[in-house]
Amino acid sequence: MLSQPLQPNGFTFPCLLNRITNSGDAEFGQMVHAHVVKFGFWGDGYVMNGLVHMYLSFGEVGDALRVFDGMGERSVVSWTTVISGLARLGLVGEARQVFDRMGDRCSVSWNAMIAAYVKAERYKDAFDLFDQMREEGIKIDKFVAASMLSACTGLGAHDQGQWIHKHIEKYRIEVDPKLATTIIDMYCKCGCLEKAQNVFKSLQNKGLSSWNCMIGGLAIHGRGEEAIELFKEMERSMVPPDDITLLNVLTACAHSGLVDEGQYYFDYIVRTYNIAPKMEHFGCLVDILGRAGLFEEAKKVLNKMPMDPDARVLGALFGACKIHGIIDLGEQIGNRVIELDSTNSGRYILLANLYASVGRWDDVAKIRVLMNELGVKKEPGWSVIEFDGAINEFIAGGMSHPEAKEIYAKVDEMLDAIRLEGYVPDIGGVLHDIKEEEKENPLHYHSEKLAIGFGLLKTKPGETIRISKNLRVCKDCHYASKIISRAYDREIVVRDRNRFHHFRGGVCSCKDYW
Repeated sequence: MLSQPLQPNGFTFPCLLNRITNSGDAEFGQMVHAHVVKFGFWGDGYVMNGLVHMYLSFGEVGDALRVFDGMGERSVVSWTTVISGLARLGLVGEARQVFDRMGDRCSVSWNAMIAAYVKAERYKDAFDLFDQMREEGIKIDKFVAASMLSACTGLGAHDQGQWIHKHIEKYRIEVDPKLATTIIDMYCKCGCLEKAQNVFKSLQNKGLSSWNCMIGGLAIHGRGEEAIELFKEMERSMVPPDDITLLNVLTACAHSGLVDEGQYYFDYIVRTYNIAPKMEHFGCLVDILGRAGLFEEAKKVLNKMPMDPDARVLGALFGACKIHGIIDLGEQIGNRVIELDSTNSGRYILLANLYASVGRWDDVAKIRVLMNELGVKKEPGWSVIEFDGAINEFIAGGMSHPEAKEIYAKVDEMLDAIRLEGYVPDIGGVLHDIKEEEKENPLHYHSEKLAIGFGLLKTKPGETIRISKNLRVCKDCHYASKIISRAYDREIVVRDRNRFHHFRGGVCSCKDYW
């Protein structure tokens, strides 16, 4: 075109810049930028937005901001392009600075910033911004609703999620397949499986993502048989599964101890639907076998994998060794996992726990020294509980909550009550080589115990207490939660890193298989 006597117009460069962005050719993009200036399109908003988007897609933040700052008039699209682009690069703080510079904001720009927080797992910041948005009278559309439902999912904020769902229904916001799946996912991951099932059943047209979400929801709640039945119903509805379906079915089997079913559906789905199993599928199968103590079968799976097992797959076998007290194999696998995933503190802690379980305190100390030498910090455990629209966060032994004094008094009362019910602290997971009675104290104030104490303090008798935590629930807190549910006649729903635990009447839905 340049070799002909033809001048590019306002439609030429946006198309060209979009193609360059997709191709990733940064050098050619700079050349086209020069032609934008040469042909006098520096003031064209569509062209300038294309340049900003292109530079941000290449990670060239400085060039993108120079173009953005040089624009005469900036539209909502211009601002949103910068906010979203910075967020994709993980520069959420910089994205917020741009957002705060905006004049008139519409729901699109608000959603861009809220979505940035959600993607970065800064859920509390998303809630704060959402509250500010509502105070300024901005209308909630389906995109904002979807982002906030994801934030509710991340924190297990059931009440907020339910409010947004009711808002969607009240104002008849369009529920497309993506939003429907987000609603189902929110209820599943906030511990309200029945509400998720009601939404799922009400869908006129169930897409693959909706089926996957509901099967996955049943899986993480330990309702493996129901997950398999739903998969069969999906097949009868002529919806072909994909690799996510396979993972969800395997997860359902893993959390419910369905060993034979897990092996069967791995082979059946792969063979029938020509799905190439990925690393996570093999990891799930290893987990199923390892949890059941079938270590030889698990090792056969590792040997038959078409790729080298990564830290997640080996980690599944490592975790099984800890559960069953297989020291030699656990030590061997644990060291391999640490080599592959040297920055993950959980790998070191698990190996240290394995050593501690047999009194190898010198080896426990070596793990601590190694962590210090490599600068690996133990991931802090936290638990959150929602009350009256606010998210309350607790860490073990923390005193930052404004009602900490009352909460600790309630926890002490709670511990006295369950001791009368036969509770004896399980000190097996405490690493220090100290006297038995000294080991009990750190367990008393684990984050989930503080959250349960807060729940008992604030909610009415008979109300369900819902808690989310970032780590796997420990044996002592699991044991204590069962007895608390019986002593106080409460249902306590705890979502940990891997699954849900529904404590009721002194038993847990996981049947102590987690």
